[in-house]
Amino acid sequence: MVPFARYLAMNKITNIKRYHIAKVYRRDNPAMTRGRYREFYQCDFDIAGQYDPMIPDAECLKIVHEILSELQLGEFLIKVNDRRVLDGMFEVCGVPADKFRTICSAVDKMDKMPWEDVKNEMVSEKGLAPETADKIGEYVQLNGRSELIDKLVQDAKLSQNKVAMEGLNDMKQLFVYLTLFGVEEKVLFDLSLARGLDYYTGVIYEAVLAQSQAATQTQHNELSEQVSVGSVAAGGRYDGLVGMFDPKGRKVPCVGVSIGIERIFSIMEQRLEASDEKIRTTETQVLVATAQKNLLEERMKLVAELWKSGIKAEITYKKNPKLLNQLQYCEETGIPLVAIIGEQELKDGVVKLRVVSTREEVDVARENLIEEIEKRTCQP
Repeated sequence: MVPFARYLAMNKITNIKRYHIAKVYRRDNPAMTRGRYREFYQCDFDIAGQYDPMIPDAECLKIVHEILSELQLGEFLIKVNDRRVLDGMFEVCGVPADKFRTICSAVDKMDKMPWEDVKNEMVSEKGLAPETADKIGEYVQLNGRSELIDKLVQDAKLSQNKVAMEGLNDMKQLFVYLTLFGVEEKVLFDLSLARGLDYYTGVIYEAVLAQSQAATQTQHNELSEQVSVGSVAAGGRYDGLVGMFDPKGRKVPCVGVSIGIERIFSIMEQRLEASDEKIRTTETQVLVATAQKNLLEERMKLVAELWKSGIKAEITYKKNPKLLNQLQYCEETGIPLVAIIGEQELKDGVVKLRVVSTREEVDVARENLIEEIEKRTCQP
């Protein structure tokens, strides 16, 4: 988000909608076993410009929902909050203004630590009065959807705070749009979500995956107990960031989301390994093979036919490869089909099509081979 904001300021751009996939670099010391790398690929989606409240914000959340649904990573949840709600909450609870950010960073640890440990950090390490921490605890342990927003709007203390009310009113509008987009069931208003970066000015969000399939919602729309395996996407509104890089301080409202590609790949690999499912390292649909010698030219003819028809096919680069080696190659790389030809198949005008996973073999007329491969690989 920072490089994007700098780009907008340098080029005097005030209206743009973009996505970007590139390497980014982490300044901390990441735990690489959890899929956090110092250098990694990230996909960013941002909308910059002056628009009516919550319309682009809702679209960003819709995009996160769509991506995580299409990837079929299992159950996921998108937690949302608003920095204005947090700041208003801290103010009514009696947190000194100069401690807002340090207390905010403590609250952000509630997805990894129980509330008592977070409270202890606030009091023992950050000098917050115990009674103030207790007041914060009454709020940050709440989560829900529209009903929680309505409850907070009626809250005796928050309702008197202008900043908090601005955030709550926008959050209420956000859930209206999320309902229209059909994604509200995967979005949870969570007052413990804080996001430590100072440049966020409004709505903030974070998408997490569940380790089990038990991430269902109760009748009260509260998050059921589950074990999170970490954040895979996060973002929010950063209306003041562009102005920090603009010589004239011109503000460009922005909202965006970042999706950790390496993090997602790491989780996908772990789940495939746990299920003993083979990880595919190629998009190849079929390997053209033979069990007999001196049939390289015939293999080349057949693979050329498959290529011409749009089939992703390949052959091994040996004149007389052993069939066992060819079959092992398919198993190692995840190629689902093998098209085997020999003297008898050529004479009969057929191709022996082998399904690698089941070792099932069927003779297919050569003129029907393309159709059979497409059917078996679900290619339109």
